[in-house]
Amino acid sequence: MKKIAVFIACLAASLGLCVARTEPVWKAQPGPWGELEVRTVYLEVPETLLAAVAKPNATTRWVFEQTTETAVRELLVRQGVSAAMVTRLLDPASRTIQANVISLYPTVAEIGSLDVAVRSALYRELAKYPANEYQRDPVYVLGGDLDDWLAGSGLNEAQEKLFRQLVWKHGEAIAFSDIQALLTLAKDAAEVRSTFRAVTRVRSLLVELKLPLKGDRQAFLDYWTAGQVDATQASFLRAITQRQAIQSVDVTHFFPAVIRQRAYTFPEIEHGARGRLPDCHWTSLNFFNSTPKDEYLDMRQAATRLVQGYATVEPPYRYGDILCFLEGGEGLHTCVYLADDIVFTKNGDSILAPWVLMQVKDVEAVYRRSPDTRVQGFRLKR
Repeated sequence: MKKIAVFIACLAASLGLCVARTEPVWKAQPGPWGELEVRTVYLEVPETLLAAVAKPNATTRWVFEQTTETAVRELLVRQGVSAAMVTRLLDPASRTIQANVISLYPTVAEIGSLDVAVRSALYRELAKYPANEYQRDPVYVLGGDLDDWLAGSGLNEAQEKLFRQLVWKHGEAIAFSDIQALLTLAKDAAEVRSTFRAVTRVRSLLVELKLPLKGDRQAFLDYWTAGQVDATQASFLRAITQRQAIQSVDVTHFFPAVIRQRAYTFPEIEHGARGRLPDCHWTSLNFFNSTPKDEYLDMRQAATRLVQGYATVEPPYRYGDILCFLEGGEGLHTCVYLADDIVFTKNGDSILAPWVLMQVKDVEAVYRRSPDTRVQGFRLKR
């Protein structure tokens, strides 16, 4: 059979035919949540939002704030940038300096000459400065599968090749920041637009419950209602436990209404009317609320609510628990535990950050800064 499959693939390639790529699919570990099947999906920003967001130009700029030319030179050398490239970048005819802000303009060839280790170390330094938005908030290739990310991205062949060349490591995650370099390979305005749309792609999970239910009915109901007998989704949950036909149900149907409406969506522009868009803390703390509370946009009020309204818990976690990534006394990120190793999250307050389902290991890859980063569970007090 394997030989036949190889023959068919070779024949299709020789004829210029497109063979459908097998989509990743796996089963969650067994538990009271039922039998779950997981797939991946890539979300792209909607057209209305794409039109409203400012697009970068095709010139790459590295910004170093509140520093000196000597300090920048030492940093570049320390990170492994070649002496020739450092000299070229800091040539007065190339760089600009305004009020202790130094801007360097590397070419695509120069960026491509950096090996992954050097680029990764340098981009982690650039991410410390707010002006380097694409290093601070890069495109993440979660799951480590470049082929999966690039499939259907809309990038042309040359852009795909460059994308593969310019990825870097953000902790354990594969990241990409050189959007301007991709734009140099866009042939026309339509490709510029499709390039920007491509780099808004965010990986999410599609999680489906397989029916008929094989586990304990009451344990299943207790789990997905988080022990709330008056949960609005309880009637639906009870109904599906009676189904005998082989079928599947998306688990977002089990979410509270506010969260269910936001799953797999990007924020709307009007969500920023209060000065800030919803972030991970707003999402986590509003998970069980019938009406969202915007005071959780304030970090101090969000922290107060988490400490006062939730009890700390250790694994195994339950549906609705908040997982908080901590380093020292700083809360880096929060997300909501769903089942197995799957969480509901919004990664940052960017308008280009949708509400998604992710594996815990992928969240860790994004937010684990060091071996000292730890995860603490919190459970809503009843």
